Amino acid sequence: MTDPLLHPGWPARLARGPVELHPLRRRDAAEWSRVRLTNEDWLRPWEPTAPVSWQARHSPAGYRAMRRIMARRARTGTSLPFAIRVDGRLAGQVTVDNIVRGALRAGYLGYWIDRSVAGRGIASLAVALVCDHAFGPAGLHRLQADIRPENGPSQRLVERLGFQREGLLRRYLDIDGDWRDHLSYALLAEDLPRGVLDRWERSAPGRPVD
Repeated sequence: MTDPLLHPGWPARLARGPVELHPLRRRDAAEWSRVRLTNEDWLRPWEPTAPVSWQARHSPAGYRAMRRIMARRARTGTSLPFAIRVDGRLAGQVTVDNIVRGALRAGYLGYWIDRSVAGRGIASLAVALVCDHAFGPAGLHRLQADIRPENGPSQRLVERLGFQREGLLRRYLDIDGDWRDHLSYALLAEDLPRGVLDRWERSAPGRPVD
């Protein structure tokens, strides 16, 4: 069982329209593997460097290993790992990871989305739902998103949700075979008193952001 005092707001299910977010499930291994393998060219440029092939890393066994790690991190209060479903179909993930409590109360935001649903505002809606949950029931104060300068769509997504650029992190993460610069964005709980979902609703009509 997750300790509600150690990790408030977890486990959780979030939903809006056709989008549902839920904790990673054991039974989703084959579906996750299929989506990740299909999206290799779409996702690889933004993924951490790994010593094994994409196929091995994204097999059903790879999912089960990843899920065990994420479930353990969720139980110990350092992660909020959500699967994204669109009309019942697995379509990505949103995770708030490396959560620190105490005086900081912050975490790092990451996400990926199936290319087949990109451009419909799905990723931005999912991120908005997770941000409001992180600032509300999960009790965080700051969310940070680190994005490669080459990834314009992700920059536009977080900017439209109210994140502010704070600086350049030089050769910050080992991504796709090399140390890559990242732009650091952050959102504070008090930046959007009406919530991130409200910001998404006001910016979404006719303006896909992912």
